[in-house]
Amino acid sequence: MALIDELVKAFQVLPGVGQKTSQRMVLHLLQRNRNGGANLGDLLVRTMSNVRKCSKCQNFTEDPICRICSDANRDGALLCVVESAADVLAFEQAGGYNGFYFVLHGRLSPLDGVGPDELGLDELVRRIKELRPKELVLATNPTVEGEATAHYITQIIDDSIEKVSRIAHGVPLGSEIEYADGGTLTHALQGRRTIS
Repeated sequence: MALIDELVKAFQVLPGVGQKTSQRMVLHLLQRNRNGGANLGDLLVRTMSNVRKCSKCQNFTEDPICRICSDANRDGALLCVVESAADVLAFEQAGGYNGFYFVLHGRLSPLDGVGPDELGLDELVRRIKELRPKELVLATNPTVEGEATAHYITQIIDDSIEKVSRIAHGVPLGSEIEYADGGTLTHALQGRRTIS
């Protein structure tokens, strides 16, 4: 197999990148940005070699402990459990949350062979005992697997946490109620809160 064909195939490991998109990327780098391609290759090698999971929260980091877990200004009373590192980035970019995280890198899915051991739930229990948060925020996705994961976590934690909460699900900010599906509206009504 020629180098170009191998590179086209290699780009297809990325989500959403098929044959045509991969070919366009490779040809663009070869025709217009060889320095960018060389830099991309160097950064990929260094990143794959040097990035690991944080020993406290399982988020990706170059250091043994990530910058969030190392931040003394974070609120130790809050621990938010998320499915992926992308979820941490979303919360951090949105602002409004200043606690710590624990990244599962997936969700319970027995059909796919993903159980408690694959998610590091024993590490979550260890982190809870170490941090002793007042509130555990379960921010898994509102899918069947995400809900099952949140439910399972509530079963394995002890009574030392004062409050276990679930992120709200419902009508997105700025949208119209008439366009929301029935499941979304049901979640919105069940998760309503008192304002006066």
